[in-house]
Amino acid sequence: MNDFWNQRYSATEYAYGESPNEFLKQELPTVKPGKILFPAEGEGRNAVFAASLGWDVTAFDPSIEGKRKAQELADKHNVTINYKVTDYHNVNFQENYFDCICLTYAHMPENMRNKVHNKLASYLKSGGLLFLEGFSKEQINYNTGGPKDIGFLFDEKELKNDFANFSKIDTKKSEVHLNEGLYHRGLASIIRLKATK
Repeated sequence: MNDFWNQRYSATEYAYGESPNEFLKQELPTVKPGKILFPAEGEGRNAVFAASLGWDVTAFDPSIEGKRKAQELADKHNVTINYKVTDYHNVNFQENYFDCICLTYAHMPENMRNKVHNKLASYLKSGGLLFLEGFSKEQINYNTGGPKDIGFLFDEKELKNDFANFSKIDTKKSEVHLNEGLYHRGLASIIRLKATK
């Protein structure tokens, strides 16, 4: 899988564009900056956006090419991000450390999802915020991006179960027109989640 992402991110053009995800673009400016984590951050578009708002940014992804592109984007915008090359299995941060975690199209096999979400949630402070946007299971019927295995796609009930210990959780499934680089284009079925630990 790392070879897949390294190949995708080795191109000159940014696979999902250089602009931040629309959901994060709406939400992050409304939150007081603190320490923020971006798992599966790829080429860094969201991490760089957060850094430009004054957040202390940490990101990780298994792709060395993703890190290279993210660092180039950070340099272009004169911001600093701390980017680690690692995966969900090997990542390790201090518990109750981050003020915010952003999961943007961070899809994974169904048998990993709950365990990974719980691991990531443990890094979030009590009262911290979690933002998630990803493709719903209905996206399997669209050809506008995302995994072709329905097990990788999200369901509102499953996500609420993953973060059941949070004090507040809101989810919304909707159809949106994506315009994120080469690979997220056109009408898509997505889920957006905002939760407070």
